[in-house]
Amino acid sequence: MTYDVLIIGGGPAGSSVGALLRRYNPSLKVLIIERERFPRDHVGESQLPAICSVLNEMGAWDKVEAAGFPIKVGSTYRWGRTDDLWQVNFLQEDIEDRPRPGQYRGQRARTAFQVDRSIYDKILLEHAQSMGCEVIQNAKVTEILRDGDCITGVKTAPSDPTDVQAGESVPELLTARYYVDASGGSGILRRAMDVQIESPSTLRNIALYDYWQDAEWAETIGKHGTRAQIMSIGWGWLWFIQITQTRTSIGLVTPAEYYKSCGKKPEDLYMEAVSIEPRISKLVQSARCEHKFHATKDWNYLTDRLAGDNWFLVGDACGFADPILTAGMTLAQVSARKVAYTIIELDRKEVDEAWLKTEYTRTHRSNIYQHIRFAEYWYSANGCFTDLQDNCRQIAADAGLDLSPDAAFRWLGTGGFASDVLASEDANIFGLRMAKVIAGRFGGAPAGWEVVKKNKFQMNLAGTTRDTMAIYLDGRVNAVNCLRRGNKALPLVGNNQMIYSILKFESDATTVGQLMANHISKNPGLFPEPQRAFDKGLEVLETMIVDGWVTASINKKRPFLDI
Repeated sequence: MTYDVLIIGGGPAGSSVGALLRRYNPSLKVLIIERERFPRDHVGESQLPAICSVLNEMGAWDKVEAAGFPIKVGSTYRWGRTDDLWQVNFLQEDIEDRPRPGQYRGQRARTAFQVDRSIYDKILLEHAQSMGCEVIQNAKVTEILRDGDCITGVKTAPSDPTDVQAGESVPELLTARYYVDASGGSGILRRAMDVQIESPSTLRNIALYDYWQDAEWAETIGKHGTRAQIMSIGWGWLWFIQITQTRTSIGLVTPAEYYKSCGKKPEDLYMEAVSIEPRISKLVQSARCEHKFHATKDWNYLTDRLAGDNWFLVGDACGFADPILTAGMTLAQVSARKVAYTIIELDRKEVDEAWLKTEYTRTHRSNIYQHIRFAEYWYSANGCFTDLQDNCRQIAADAGLDLSPDAAFRWLGTGGFASDVLASEDANIFGLRMAKVIAGRFGGAPAGWEVVKKNKFQMNLAGTTRDTMAIYLDGRVNAVNCLRRGNKALPLVGNNQMIYSILKFESDATTVGQLMANHISKNPGLFPEPQRAFDKGLEVLETMIVDGWVTASINKKRPFLDI
């Protein structure tokens, strides 16, 4: 049986690739094979807002919204040696109480979902099928056939021969023009093609988790909103995530070394953590544990390449970043979008094949690595992860900075995050604004904004070269102009282009602010929410300052931006 694209894995990454392929080229013959039979539980229930734009683009947002999952407006943390609770919020204003199901617009485009993966994954797989993808469940890959770096076929068999349903068959041999590995940490194609992985991290954690019925909601924001709970304990941290109106996912992340040395069974260690954490133990007083206990390693890793002759990696097959930032699902579906775009562009034969694959590998590896190193910064503020302090300093040193551990923490939370915010339209999964909040919490003082402390801004183009980079938009992979300096890139599109164009002629802060406001007001189609657009422009200017593209100074004769 021959297909245009064969996708191994029917989770969110695989379903997203399939749905987007069929959206932009309905003539493609796409097959998704899944080892298990849905529904099934899976970790990774807390999302970030960037995922919603992918769901909307693939036509699945309304279906996910109709499932009634809790709306995530941010996260509540207790971290390190303090008992204080603090929040990272997606919205700067109060949530609007609108009837559900809602529409993908306004605040709902800036919030996220907390999802029961047994329901969510089934929705997406069935959506891909409704878009025209063929789907075979209960199908395992038994062998990858290859000729050098080219995959020539995939041998399959039923995962459970007793579970083959009426009218269902699992072909022994499947072939395709392109193959996509969406098999998660199993990395079926990755392993078969001898793709190497690196672990650019000293974090070695394990995750232990189970599900609970009828736990109290930790927070109810409006009628439908809530926050994920991240509670630090002396030897790790707990997540508490409402995933339906009555079901809650609770997990423990702890260093592998602590688990080995404690001498306790995994289930006993998990229940001890739930019982000693005061906030969570109170929430489950009247709840019932489902006793569907799971344990998995939680190690950061990154593959050295994400594409080959006729194959691609997506999702966790590409790499894994610690779940403290809840970015795993978002990274998975963002990578799926890029792979779908790349395959469609390859079939058009209008863009260089090597460039397309290189850009996918470069941009998505950068996204994963950024979240790995930001997670290390985060863990360094917890008392039981003090060994990471020097590691943060080494990350800064790799960027050419000689910083103390404390200074390295703050740089990693602000400047260390800046490059990738500027370099890709989807890298800003977490956001510089949130990074500054976190840096302020961990650094003992608020991380200030250069855009209000300085009032003269000038482009710093020393040592830059002109180049192109990929932007993924409306089913096309576009080569846009960019500036490069070392391993940093500044694409000249969107807000970057606006700031760059203004600073070529003006440097005074108040004039720059007025020109930004004028540009936004004259382009309502591009900026439907002017105040948010202006705030985002200031964030981009701040990022360009922190990352060295703009030099900020003080002119004592001129006023400062009044924000």
